[in-house]
Amino acid sequence: MSGRDTSFYYSFLMLPPRKRRAIVAVWDFCRAVDDAVDEVVPEAEWQGGLTPEAMARAHASLRLWRQEVEAIFGSGAARTEQGRALQPLARAFNLPREQFQALIDGVEMDLDHARYATFAELTAYCRKVASTVGLICVEIFGYRDVRTRDYAVSLGTALQLTNIIRDVAADLRRGRVYLPAEDLARFGVSVGDLSAGVVTPAVRALLRYQCQRAREFYQQAASELPSATCRRRSASPIPSRVARNACRSSEGRSWMNPTVSTRIASLPPGSRNFRAVGSSVAKSWSATKTSAPVSRLKRVDFPALVYPTSATTEKPTSRRR
Repeated sequence: MSGRDTSFYYSFLMLPPRKRRAIVAVWDFCRAVDDAVDEVVPEAEWQGGLTPEAMARAHASLRLWRQEVEAIFGSGAARTEQGRALQPLARAFNLPREQFQALIDGVEMDLDHARYATFAELTAYCRKVASTVGLICVEIFGYRDVRTRDYAVSLGTALQLTNIIRDVAADLRRGRVYLPAEDLARFGVSVGDLSAGVVTPAVRALLRYQCQRAREFYQQAASELPSATCRRRSASPIPSRVARNACRSSEGRSWMNPTVSTRIASLPPGSRNFRAVGSSVAKSWSATKTSAPVSRLKRVDFPALVYPTSATTEKPTSRRR
């Protein structure tokens, strides 16, 4: 497991060896695709965006990964280490080719879309970069009720929205603003306000609104998880716990401070989608294999949030989309 996060590894220890190998192969492939964009240049060289030359390199790399998907699911030979590891397992578990293709489409959106006008546009992005991973993983874990796929879609969206709330500062440094323009306008917040790093009442209201949206997707995911696939008690605490933590950290006055951001986020941005979605689905699936109470199931896939002393602990106001 060299080069992989330890928490990711322990998230899948409950799986049979064959399924564990498949999950690891999926993770390695997805991480390599993500790195084609987020690691095309060192972090210090982003400076609010990529140069045209770096952009061209990233697009070219994604074209090669598209070819690799065709080889994995076709009759050709995979050319990369990740592709060769995934190819036999993709066939053995009948993994969905279209979800790998959609994942690459989503990663490429980070090259072509620095802003999102509407929440509908943002959810389409979340569906591609996060829900795809869940839809791949459930084929490996196995399920009897097709509603499990709905759970994977909703959970992936919820996790990605949580990441967006958490990573506003880091994304701004890369020239990206995922918060929908329609929401910024609704609350009277500009991109300059976000870059200033001061949590004004308007910024706090905006982030609280985003937290409520994420909470609703967690709640939707919990309601969609069939009892035949997993005991609901393993999923039900997730919505309030994660959304509440994200809201609290985002309300601190120092939320844009790089030193605080480093302490807040334990997952690097480049790997934030794949471990979180895969680990969360795995833990839900594993509830059928263990009688341990949910409080004893280690939470390994969410950031270890550390709140500035100025952060408020009040509950976010409930808002509907």
